[in-house]
Amino acid sequence: MPNLLIIGGSDAGISAALRARELDPTIEITVAVADRYPNFSICGLPFYLSGEVSNWRTLAHRSIKEIERAGIHLLLDHSATSIDVERKEVRSTSREDGVHRLAYDRLIIGTGAEPIRPQIDGIDQQGVFLLRWMDDAFALHEFMAAKQPQSAVVVGGGYIGMEMADALTYRGLKVTVVEYAASVLSNFDREFGERTRRELESHGVTVATGVAVGEIERRGHRLVVLGSNDFSVEADLVLVAVGARPRSELARSAGIETGINGAIKVDRFMRTNTNDIFAAGDCVETWHRVMDRYAYLPLGTTAHKQGRIAGENAAGGRRKFQGSLGTQAVKIFDLVFARTGLRDSEAATAGFHPLTVECGVLDHKAYYPGAKKLHIRITGDCRSHRLLGAQIVGHKQSEVSKRIDIFASALYNGMRVEDLNDLDLSYTPPLSSPWDPIQTSAQTWSQAVRKPHKS
Repeated sequence: MPNLLIIGGSDAGISAALRARELDPTIEITVAVADRYPNFSICGLPFYLSGEVSNWRTLAHRSIKEIERAGIHLLLDHSATSIDVERKEVRSTSREDGVHRLAYDRLIIGTGAEPIRPQIDGIDQQGVFLLRWMDDAFALHEFMAAKQPQSAVVVGGGYIGMEMADALTYRGLKVTVVEYAASVLSNFDREFGERTRRELESHGVTVATGVAVGEIERRGHRLVVLGSNDFSVEADLVLVAVGARPRSELARSAGIETGINGAIKVDRFMRTNTNDIFAAGDCVETWHRVMDRYAYLPLGTTAHKQGRIAGENAAGGRRKFQGSLGTQAVKIFDLVFARTGLRDSEAATAGFHPLTVECGVLDHKAYYPGAKKLHIRITGDCRSHRLLGAQIVGHKQSEVSKRIDIFASALYNGMRVEDLNDLDLSYTPPLSSPWDPIQTSAQTWSQAVRKPHKS
């Protein structure tokens, strides 16, 4: 009976286990999980901390019993410490019963990512938190319940920082966001970053950009965050959320090749450079479908797909990962920001000749009550007219996510910008227009790309 061992029980690991079980009912599957929370939605943590999700157990995609009923053996609180590729053996330590040696015929590494700990003096003191795993969320939740903080500083203006600024404000805290870049949400164009700032400020959040935080100092019961340009702000708690990096030390120490940002190198079949070892999820490089090369894109949706493919191939399949577009969305108070593909600067770096055009258009017919404006930035190649990417910001009720998914589908299929006009999209006056907003944006881009060629 073949033996499949999986290190990591989050999105990639459990997806791999379930897919392998679907294809081979005889395979022995073991998943070693570093904590006690397999298959939990880490993306849901801000909503648990805000109080919008009252029971943390509901964040589980599947319960432990459901996973075990699928014929998957879970080893909880088992941290893998080394891989012996010659003996095909993983050494792990358990909190309860010490050291274990786990044999495998095939191995999948799904160790995920970890929060970046910037060089900030005072980052380890009480009241300062990072957020990545369930235990991080419990520590912050318990602190807020016990200390009843009134104010918070969020260091970092990315997705987690923005969601936590929303979450902490929802809980009644006065929030300050501090970001090193020139604008928050810096993986969007600057114009959308400024819209993010305005949305935050309209809900009472103070935003400081262009600030490098260097120290967190304790003054009595309060924390003081100090940064460049004489920046200083007091708070009762500090959350540091400046990004994540792949947890690839285990693989690297076993001689498995790593690449971008230290992520594990894999081919399109999720194979590493070591026989019978696959890897998937936030610990690996990801094939980018538009750039036709690898990038580091730690996203839950991608981890699920890569894990499924790794599980299928570890069970004897031959499925190829079709690539990621970096499609993502974030809700910040009343607005949703979404993007897919490449921004203008990214497209230029990738060797394209991009043109980005912004279009403001109502999300549905103006005569039906409640119409709100969508701002759509569409990027295409001036020479081939190939669609390269899109960004959207709109009200949370404006079906922003649906529309970015249409762009993502078009990108997946290599469509030209003009081809969007040929899509047969649904229409009813409360939800759209005969020409959907994405088609209107495509028409605006087509008009703009012709202008330089006019004599």
